[in-house]
Amino acid sequence: MNEIINERLQQLRTLMNKNGLAAWLINGADPHMSEDVPDRWLTRKYISNFSGSYGWLAITMDEAVLWTDSRYFLQAGIELEGTGIQMLKARMPNTISVEKWVTDRLKSGDKVGFDGSCYPAGEVLRYKSAFDEAGIDIVPDIDLLNEIWNDRPDLPAEQVIFHPLEWAGVDRRKKIEIISGEVEKAGADLTVVSALDDLCWTFNIRGNDIPYNPVVMGFALVGGNNAKLFIEKNKFSENHFDELQNDGVEIFPYNEFYAHLKTIADKKILIDPNRANYLIYNNLSKNTLIHGLSLPALMKSRKNESEIEGMKKAHIMDGLALLNFQLWLEEALRGNEPVNEWHVAVKLAENRANQQGFKGESFPPIVGYGEHGAIVHLRISEENALPLEKKGILLFDSGGQYEFGTTDITRTIALGPVTPEMKTDFTLALKGMIALSKIKFPWGTLGCHLDVLARKYMWEKGIAYGHGTCHGVGAYLNVHEGPISIRPDLNNQPIWPGNIISNEPGIYREGEYGVRTENVMLCVEDIKNEFGDFLKFETLTEFPIDTKLIDKSILENDEIEWINTYHQSVFTALSPYTSPEQFKLLHKLTQSI
Repeated sequence: MNEIINERLQQLRTLMNKNGLAAWLINGADPHMSEDVPDRWLTRKYISNFSGSYGWLAITMDEAVLWTDSRYFLQAGIELEGTGIQMLKARMPNTISVEKWVTDRLKSGDKVGFDGSCYPAGEVLRYKSAFDEAGIDIVPDIDLLNEIWNDRPDLPAEQVIFHPLEWAGVDRRKKIEIISGEVEKAGADLTVVSALDDLCWTFNIRGNDIPYNPVVMGFALVGGNNAKLFIEKNKFSENHFDELQNDGVEIFPYNEFYAHLKTIADKKILIDPNRANYLIYNNLSKNTLIHGLSLPALMKSRKNESEIEGMKKAHIMDGLALLNFQLWLEEALRGNEPVNEWHVAVKLAENRANQQGFKGESFPPIVGYGEHGAIVHLRISEENALPLEKKGILLFDSGGQYEFGTTDITRTIALGPVTPEMKTDFTLALKGMIALSKIKFPWGTLGCHLDVLARKYMWEKGIAYGHGTCHGVGAYLNVHEGPISIRPDLNNQPIWPGNIISNEPGIYREGEYGVRTENVMLCVEDIKNEFGDFLKFETLTEFPIDTKLIDKSILENDEIEWINTYHQSVFTALSPYTSPEQFKLLHKLTQSI
């Protein structure tokens, strides 16, 4: 593979020279700033062999570097080996920024090229400020990879799925009215909807255009109680096409979107520079652009009653699937069957597929036994899967898409004898997860205000993890959903009732093992008194935590009570749907400690 990557880099550099470019940038996104992208936009992987979901590339005539974060440090080191591409650690102190790296290597009059349809406008504006100061020009309207990628996949052509009102909770006509009202409040005439989960939520549609994310490729313009939707018409059934038109939605081909933008003039347009690509921004230059958070992103993060009910149902289905999975795993280990990490991933998917409403996995399962557990976002394959033994610990992070909700769960389980250090690490991470699960906090609290709760017990022992603690979770949408998060970085979006987020502190010892326990939580209203209105979290995930890995001596009484109460809740939620064999296992796994 390394020889192929070297050849592709050489072809790219030849085209750079032909087009007068001193550097080329790639961020691996699609025109909708998706985290996971259709095969057509796997540009970062095509040119570097790095398969992670986060990272940027900068390529000059004699250097190439990839920035990625701590989730992928180990993975990137393996996948970049022999390519000549250096890894730089993003989100770490003193790591050089993309724009600084480029300006340090180029001179005034040089040009930097990139595909502007695959870069967020805000990022390009930041780069441009630094480049302008250094006298460096940008060329944002060419796609050099298209010229060397001979068998590049076409646009996805999957059919649009209509999401029923039973689980959407609000019809699309009402959503368009609400968004239009907020557009008017912002002093604008219309807003651009370009992120695919925003688009699908707004119009109550879903799709299969991106693996693991039930979305469809499209753009929209919303304002004045009207909406224009840019999706290829052959992706709709006749009935669905008519239904959208009856709801006042005008439908245009996907590839006419940029041309349509150029016809708009003298309007005030609300645009999210972090979710709209630079070509959108550029093509609206004849208008007044108002920067603001994507309205659908904010609205969909606050789940309505129907969405919450669907998410709760999805977590029950998921708990039953995992119960069946653990039955299989325990039996396989007892019978000395040869089992590896790949078999675990396959069985997780098979057991979810047997549940009501299952539509697919919500992300590629992360399965790590032993040293692989320390690779935070490892994508396992048949070729690199480690065999499981009846000792040590197995970490698996997986999730499902159901027609009524989305799940994301991590469990770390003992396969046999474990070391005291493993139990200590597991319990420290669990203490952080419990602290965040139990907290009550006032309205207006930001995620960064809460993040230390998950890290406190590790920090006291000189231990830290590099990834975020919590991300938003969609309702039969993307498993990673903004705009709320809990992580050290400042995020000005407060946590609101209806937000559904993950909770996943972990500890990773390179070359040895990793531990993480992840639940999904719902923010709900709690105390109202003379000090203000307070919020809390309600746990949605319904599957036991492995108590064999707990060092009870470092738990406080209230933490023990939380674990026992949680396990009683899991037992109550799942037991009515279990077979005798499942019931026996569930009863064993939820015993009080």
